[in-house]
Amino acid sequence: MELPLLLILTVWVNARGVQSALPPNCSYPPSQWCSSLDSAAQCGVLKQCLERDFIRSRQTAEPVEVALYYESLCPGCRLFLVEMLFPSWILASGIMSVALVPYGNAEEKVVGHKYVYQCQHGEQECLGNTIEACVMNMTGPAAFPIIFCMESAADVIKAAESCVGVYSNVSWSSIMSCVKGDLGMQLMHQNALMTAALKPPHEYVPWVTINGEHTDDLQKQAMSNLLGLVCNKYKGTKPDTCVMGQHSQHFRSYCHNN
Repeated sequence: MELPLLLILTVWVNARGVQSALPPNCSYPPSQWCSSLDSAAQCGVLKQCLERDFIRSRQTAEPVEVALYYESLCPGCRLFLVEMLFPSWILASGIMSVALVPYGNAEEKVVGHKYVYQCQHGEQECLGNTIEACVMNMTGPAAFPIIFCMESAADVIKAAESCVGVYSNVSWSSIMSCVKGDLGMQLMHQNALMTAALKPPHEYVPWVTINGEHTDDLQKQAMSNLLGLVCNKYKGTKPDTCVMGQHSQHFRSYCHNN
């Protein structure tokens, strides 16, 4: 999941209710600003897109894989995603990849020929989880900014439609067709399988893995200073933003698996 820095900062600012000025001639959604030289020039981000491509060309190692297993309405998950994971990705998107698995402490049952779910924070959370799974399936690189937009809003579910509309050209009706149909059910089933396959099994959310590994120490580091952890794990030439990884924050709010 990588987007040019200007786009990421635009998402960050917009999510806090501040108007940002985009070029009036820009007819592309943010996820397509760097899709061609014409779109980059039209949307005023040519310099940023060229810089992104230059950074990618000089990348000397595989990015650090950060996976977050979470629930869309879990307060601790929302806090970590909004205040730690997304800002770290802003600063280190060139050396880290992010995987989001919305499921957490949900329970899956087979009823007839369908999977049905019971979520820790009720039916609305199941809806939020499925919306975010469909967003990741259908909106490509815009998915993380859309999910950040949702999770940073006062009401995750009510914000979903406007967040999708701002950061992608995928219609809300298409997203909801996924949510209500077999695709959404299968995406949630895959999330259930991935969560069940965790070793060690998850005990709470947010549950973080680094390069597929989870330990108490890695969790503690991720919750207090994810950027610093990513920079320490990256085996290539570290970007200047890693200097900022020396500052710690502490997030210890969890939704436990009963």
